Amino acid sequence: MEYNMSESSQGSNLKELDLQGSIENFSLPEILQLVATTRKTGTLAIQNQNAIVMVYFKDGHITYAYGPQQTYHIGQLLKELEVLTAQQLEDAVKIQAESETSARLGEILIEQNFISRSDLEAAVKTQIEELLYSLLSWQTGSFKFYENQLPTEEEITVRLSVENVILEGLRRFDEMNMAETALPDIDSVYTIAASQAGRQREVAMQASEWNIMALADGHRTIKEICEMSQIGYDETMIRLARLKIAGIITECEKKAESPTAMPLDQMVNRLANLFEEFLAQKIVTKKSQQRLKTAYLETPVD
Repeated sequence: MEYNMSESSQGSNLKELDLQGSIENFSLPEILQLVATTRKTGTLAIQNQNAIVMVYFKDGHITYAYGPQQTYHIGQLLKELEVLTAQQLEDAVKIQAESETSARLGEILIEQNFISRSDLEAAVKTQIEELLYSLLSWQTGSFKFYENQLPTEEEITVRLSVENVILEGLRRFDEMNMAETALPDIDSVYTIAASQAGRQREVAMQASEWNIMALADGHRTIKEICEMSQIGYDETMIRLARLKIAGIITECEKKAESPTAMPLDQMVNRLANLFEEFLAQKIVTKKSQQRLKTAYLETPVD
């Protein structure tokens, strides 16, 4: 993979990003994360044999994705979502074929009142997500990022978090093999990765993933996290691997151990003793004040 980054003289904001290379050397999750963390706008072109997919970014978020062989054709997807009938789809395709303009199928479906705009937007979002999930299984191919180049003006765009796309895509894989590949050393230590370039993450995680992430504190090893987890070794490894590949946790040097915490029963006893000492001192002080007051009152006045 090749990088050619230049910085402005006024700060460290990246102005140019020349990113291209081979998928065999750098995985697609790594490539997507790089574009996201640098908050770039442009097009990522990915080619695998005769298939080419274009993924559009704006400020590090995915806004659109297109491939000649979409995982789901928009018409078929609308049928599966049960908002369009087979007859309606057939009629719309016929109108599109006879049209002298380059009207898109979605536009025709709305014009014919077969679907609503919200139906089309939901279908487009699902279509883009399914295409991206299928991309994550590519093991060979090449890629190149074209900064600030958006070849088409899409009427309907989305805003997808790269981390969410990676997490959901990985849930569909042979996850135990993926986990063993991503985490080869169970004695390594992980911690939550810091967000880069002031970028706010929009991550939707399952409860079990939140719980596992909380255990990655920079002290515990992968093995120790698995032992502490309530969901078993294999499931914990799978979730840790997802979090690592999505860039949510990162390997680190083990942090210095904090002083050993006092056991709860000792802490309670210690607090009780301090309270008793406080009360005893208060009683003594009160008695002393009373004796002084009595002595003062009994002192004869000249």
